[in-house]
Amino acid sequence: MKDLESLNAGFVIDTFLLLLIGVGPKIALVPFLELTTGMPEATKRRVLRKMLTTAATVAAVLLVLGGLLTRLLHFTPGALGVASGIVLLIIAISMILGQNGNGGTHSVQGQDPMQVAVFPLAVPYLLNPAGIVALVTLSGEASSIAVAAVAAGVLIVVLALDVVVFRWAVQVSGKLDASRMLVTEKVFGFLLAALAVQLVLNGLSDVGVIHLTTGH
Repeated sequence: MKDLESLNAGFVIDTFLLLLIGVGPKIALVPFLELTTGMPEATKRRVLRKMLTTAATVAAVLLVLGGLLTRLLHFTPGALGVASGIVLLIIAISMILGQNGNGGTHSVQGQDPMQVAVFPLAVPYLLNPAGIVALVTLSGEASSIAVAAVAAGVLIVVLALDVVVFRWAVQVSGKLDASRMLVTEKVFGFLLAALAVQLVLNGLSDVGVIHLTTGH
């Protein structure tokens, strides 16, 4: 069967990489460290739990209902790709130009830490636009229970990696060099900008506006 043939190592690796970009720790790590600077240890852990549970819940809902939502709301995966690419590009530009090392802390001063955990940490940093596109696409294209189960299993692995990385970050946050973290954020911002452009191009290609070559 075609469904079973699609369950190969290539599918698992591609799904893992897509979800690692879309729900993995890299984009959210620096904002998490910045926005929780100065918080008591117990509050940091509460923020971490709220961020992880919120992102995991939304991701699970998108994986289960994403395909249905595209039909109910009458938008195509291509349109979602263009919209997500634009949003991700805005995030990338803010990472490159909008932070000065402590701007993120000042921008949420006085806010409830639990609200910060939901927005912007859980969405759109931990579960970012690339992840939303990947989950909705997986939901819509899952042609069998086996394929859906593999996608769910990969999502669980990525979320488990998030737990490990962010728990480590809480433990060592006081020892991290802020300048190195800032440089990392700038560099990754450029990579995210490239990913955002690719999402837009893929979306435009899906709706037939442009034609992308697949050669390497």
